[in-house]
Amino acid sequence: MKLRFSNQQAAALTLVEVVVIIALIAFLAAMLFSAFSNHHPVRAQQISCVNNLKQIGLAFRVWEGDHGDKYPMAVSATNGGAMELVATGNVAACFQVMSNELSTPKILICPEDAAHRVWATNFATGFNDSHISYFVGLVANDSKPQMLLSGDDNFAISGVPAKSGLLELSTNAPIAWNHPRHTSYKSHFWTPANYKSVGYIGFADGSVQEATAHGLRDLLQQTGVATNRLVIP
Repeated sequence: MKLRFSNQQAAALTLVEVVVIIALIAFLAAMLFSAFSNHHPVRAQQISCVNNLKQIGLAFRVWEGDHGDKYPMAVSATNGGAMELVATGNVAACFQVMSNELSTPKILICPEDAAHRVWATNFATGFNDSHISYFVGLVANDSKPQMLLSGDDNFAISGVPAKSGLLELSTNAPIAWNHPRHTSYKSHFWTPANYKSVGYIGFADGSVQEATAHGLRDLLQQTGVATNRLVIP
């Protein structure tokens, strides 16, 4: 048997092609590194926001244990609650009556909202809604664990930012996050826009949940009431 030799040479990458490939790999690595390095401090702030809402939820539960299993929104001011004041849109009054349970007003501001809010040093002198990042669910009670108790206040209804005061929402309200105070930790450039912005909601049972705009509408429908009344600071 005779051996056959081919004159064809194996294809090899040119120097230009090698340089292009190396540059592309370096670019992708830089993007990944930037994404991871940028997410870590953001994630830390989000965890802090979740912890704030958990402490707020715990304060509500402790307070109601001393007031006939009712939250401050359901107890009159003459009996130590804030029912009349919160009904007019005064969120600060609700947190003021729970000052002993909350210990510090600093937990009422989301770390990612610090540029738009003012840190309060105490619950007395000058304390008002400008020191608060979280709404209060006016009709929340622990008999319905999935009712909205507190959470991020950056809502928009049909694209219109919610104003401070009382906000009444039907179960099918076109609600979404107004601005990306929080961004999804695992989002990518291909993630749909309505999943990139997230918010945190505290429930009547003391739990806290992250929600996209779509998830927020689902949570609204799961509260068990026809109309949710929220007080926005």
